[in-house]
Amino acid sequence: MFTGLLHAHSGLRYLVLLFGVLALGYALWGMVSRRPYDKGMRILGTSFAGFLHLQVLVGFFLLVSGVFQPMLIGHIFLMLIAAVVAQIPVSVMRRRPQEERSYAPHAVATLLALGLIWFGVLSIGRGLLESNIL
Repeated sequence: MFTGLLHAHSGLRYLVLLFGVLALGYALWGMVSRRPYDKGMRILGTSFAGFLHLQVLVGFFLLVSGVFQPMLIGHIFLMLIAAVVAQIPVSVMRRRPQEERSYAPHAVATLLALGLIWFGVLSIGRGLLESNIL
């Protein structure tokens, strides 16, 4: 079970990064082109936050099913903070009236969340796209 969870955790990171980069690109494009806030941004932001939450959940199950290593403390906290940061613009924009919604909170939060993810991966001694599973 541990190996399967480890493979899932390792594979999900590519989806998290993909949706993070797509959400960041779409938010920046929306800001530059001054387009009105649309459904595409909501879907990409929610997808990024959702896959990041799923990644945190799989990581939690890995933590519970395996041997705890103290070097994981920084990784855990940085990833939890990244998940919270990614969720904030999704929740805030959902509650705002349509005319007050903008791309800027998504751009800032996604960039910050991706930075936290990067530092979280570096905290366990791996590169962002590097794996040692095989």
